[in-house]
Amino acid sequence: MFDNLSDRLEAIGKRLKGKGRLTEDNIQETLREVRMALLEADVALPVVKDFVASVRERALGTEVTKSLSPGQAFVKIVHDQLVEVMGAQNDALDLTTRPPAVVMLAGLQGSGKTTSIAKLGRLLREREKKKVLAVSVDVYRPAAIDQLQRLGDEVGIDCYPTDPSADPVATVEAAREQARTGYYDVLLVDTAGRLHVDGEMMGEAGRVHEAVAPIETLFVVDSMTGQDAANTARAFDEALPLTGVILTKADGDARGGAALSIRQITGKPIKFLGIGEKTDALEPFHPDRMASRILGMGDVLSLVEEVERKVDHQKAERMAGKLKKGKGFDLEDMRDQLTQVTQMGGMGGLMEKLPGMGQLTEQASQQMDDGQVRRQIAIINSMTPGERQRPDVINGSRKRRIARGCGLQVQDINRLLKQHKQMQKMMKQFKNGGMKKMMRQMGGGNGMPPGGGMPPGGGLPPGLGGR
Repeated sequence: MFDNLSDRLEAIGKRLKGKGRLTEDNIQETLREVRMALLEADVALPVVKDFVASVRERALGTEVTKSLSPGQAFVKIVHDQLVEVMGAQNDALDLTTRPPAVVMLAGLQGSGKTTSIAKLGRLLREREKKKVLAVSVDVYRPAAIDQLQRLGDEVGIDCYPTDPSADPVATVEAAREQARTGYYDVLLVDTAGRLHVDGEMMGEAGRVHEAVAPIETLFVVDSMTGQDAANTARAFDEALPLTGVILTKADGDARGGAALSIRQITGKPIKFLGIGEKTDALEPFHPDRMASRILGMGDVLSLVEEVERKVDHQKAERMAGKLKKGKGFDLEDMRDQLTQVTQMGGMGGLMEKLPGMGQLTEQASQQMDDGQVRRQIAIINSMTPGERQRPDVINGSRKRRIARGCGLQVQDINRLLKQHKQMQKMMKQFKNGGMKKMMRQMGGGNGMPPGGGMPPGGGLPPGLGGR
């Protein structure tokens, strides 16, 4: 999200470099570019006007402290205003009620309600340790009922069997009773949608809402619809007492206008972002973290949380112990590292969360994109266990056999083996001199190779989480 806006704001520091004070003259052009970038990001015009006016008011005449350049001071003002527009802080789900806590999802057809139910159910089960029951009252689209059942089985939550011929209100009341007698913590309700806002859909959603009095009523909207997302959210809020928003398909929206418009237009917080098709691709929305990512500052907190959830710490500890004892970094270790990269959203997902790496994301993805990671895993999987543990035995005939096994070329095998040797050499630094020596070799102690970019071949340190 926000690729264009990030690129525009990145130039602010350079333009204002050397100025001792932020004045109307030296920020006028910058504010004009911010305005254009926001409009191109499909942010609603009233939001853009308020945003630029607030930034101007806070920036003009601001004395720059000794520790900040004017560019940094301006970026901080923009950062703080972005956070304010998007909601100041994360609004978590409120489940503080007598179980079952009912969470109702509403939205237009195709916005991603059913998939969001499954993602939210998985998040509640895995992170909050909740027992979850889901029910679909979309009786006009029987496929939605089947889809929810299939996704429920996939993510490990139970689904109430919906009768398409039954009244939606009767169905949701029966589901709530089953949730109560079955000692479920949360009941997730998937409502019917239409291709556009209409009275019949709103009336039915209102009846369902009145019947079960949900503690949370979340509006699910496709971020790709831009300004329309905020306008549709406002229409739903007028018919239902919404408590928050789930913004889906955020990974496919390079503009991000919906995220910057919804809170100010509707007054409702964005509670979750859908960032992919997989059932674990739902993240709590943190305005401060998103603002940092927009401005190229990364999102280390989210990265740390992701590492804690997704990295296999037993494997990380084993590899750390192996390196300490001076044992080699073999191809099985390399495969584990590559697999962890894919589990954490690929190279692009990692790079955008690292401070100062936004401008390198494209370069890094060209050097080692997600397709390349998968091909490298396929190459290693085509080897025998002995070859993975002792890569030096891989001669010409073995390379040809491995290439046939994974459907690639011998040159690809050679490239992987060369990259492994480079990573192996890097890993030895953990035994012979530690991390500081490795950092110095990578480029003056700043953790980056000379000239920027990733370590040779895009490899990651052991354990991916400082283990």
